[in-house]
Amino acid sequence: MPEKPASDGLDSACAHRLSPCTHARYAAVMTVARRPLARALTIAGSDPSGGAGLQADLKTFHQHGVYGAAAVTLVTVQNTVGVTRVEPLQPDLVRAQVDAVLFDVEPSAVKTGALGSAAVIEAVAAIAFAAPLVVDPVMISKHGHSLMAPEARAVLVAKLVPVAALVTPNAHEAAAITGAPVETLADAESAAKAIAALGARAVLVKMGHLAGPEAIDVLFHAGRVRHFAAPHVASRHVHGSGCSYSAAITAGLARGLPLEDAIANAKAWMSLAIATPPAVGGGIGPVDHFASTSIASGGA
Repeated sequence: MPEKPASDGLDSACAHRLSPCTHARYAAVMTVARRPLARALTIAGSDPSGGAGLQADLKTFHQHGVYGAAAVTLVTVQNTVGVTRVEPLQPDLVRAQVDAVLFDVEPSAVKTGALGSAAVIEAVAAIAFAAPLVVDPVMISKHGHSLMAPEARAVLVAKLVPVAALVTPNAHEAAAITGAPVETLADAESAAKAIAALGARAVLVKMGHLAGPEAIDVLFHAGRVRHFAAPHVASRHVHGSGCSYSAAITAGLARGLPLEDAIANAKAWMSLAIATPPAVGGGIGPVDHFASTSIASGGA
């Protein structure tokens, strides 16, 4: 029979007590200093197909060098073809998740996505976030399925928008918030100013759906309007693009970038992510969360 390896002095003591043994063997590893890392929290719904919602947010955070945490607000049954079921969680459970992360992880930026119900919106709006809050007012999926109860919109406008550092509606969401059509860049400028008047410190209206050589988004911040443009990419595979764009901005803020720099980097990255979609699913596929961030930030 082969000989047993020489004992290191711990084998007999640890034979039936794995936990103390693990501590004895790996104490040196456990005491290594941990490197600082930017952290972000997403408070959003779950997309089991991975293209949108908190899954897209976490992928985006990671790709931008940010540690991601997530609090689940609602569970969906969906894939690239469509959404068949939406189940909001109870507000106390959502609040408990957020509190647990804030207490221990201490995110340096926070993002909300699909919140689902008026009660959940109220619970989130009542939290005194120490970090900038990016509100992506998700109302419907790319397939047209409602992700927010109609009565919840008024609560969003009255309680969540006023505490946001940035609100990132698309044209449909901006129209729902303001009650006015948003069909042109001039409309988007008016909508951004109107939403800012509700209390938000900055508003970015996403208008990438407009026809033309460029996809242009409209920011109202610090009393002025600025346009962010990127080459228009004709692709149907934009599942999760709104979530990912807002998450990329949140990641930039978590890393300490000024707001407009965070938006510019996110816009460039999002353009590349739409231009290189992965072959996933038979419907409206996801964007490329592996898209290079060095190109987006002006690197090689």
